[in-house]
Amino acid sequence: MIEFTTWDIVRNLLLAARWTVVLSLISFAGGAIVGLALLFMRISKKKAFRTFVKYYVELFQGTPLLMQLFMAFFGLGLFGIDVPAWLAAGLTLILWTGAFLAEIWRGCVESVAKGQWEASASLGMGRLQQMRHIILPQALRVAVPPTVGFIVQIIKGTAVTSIIGFVELSKAGTVVTNATFQPFTVYGIVALIYFALCWPLSKSSQILERKLNVAHRNH
Repeated sequence: MIEFTTWDIVRNLLLAARWTVVLSLISFAGGAIVGLALLFMRISKKKAFRTFVKYYVELFQGTPLLMQLFMAFFGLGLFGIDVPAWLAAGLTLILWTGAFLAEIWRGCVESVAKGQWEASASLGMGRLQQMRHIILPQALRVAVPPTVGFIVQIIKGTAVTSIIGFVELSKAGTVVTNATFQPFTVYGIVALIYFALCWPLSKSSQILERKLNVAHRNH
């Protein structure tokens, strides 16, 4: 029987944690682009755009992420499309992230006083100019804490992708446990790695929020 040291366990889990970080970054970057597009459609004057975003958000927020992963990975296979686990995981998390970020940011945009819209419109600004120069800079200050908080949810959400065979931190924890028969040690280290990834984000959110509030008051 092969003996595994604690360092062997930590090293293998850290290697797998790289994929958790990569998947989280891809999910947030792609989700931010999708979320921003959905936000502009959501506040559009065209009813068709607003209706599309409404049902899109309801679909992704109203169904489990696990089910969405199954549909992307196994559902497309029914049509003869072979989807790698990493691609199914990335696309699903991007679309899921976009739905939540769109709603988070919509709430932040709507928190800006209506007078700001009216004042900028009286200056002859178009919708995009209003958003870029007046609304988004103010909404950003409100958006930072919930956005960073949701990044923490994305990191923890990557664990679900193990169900379709994507080897990230939690999946590696299962593999290492099966090899070492030390579940308490392995999952304890897994929990510490997740904490090490998420805690700095929460702290940086608080720091950035304070800086933005100070800058706003000084302005």
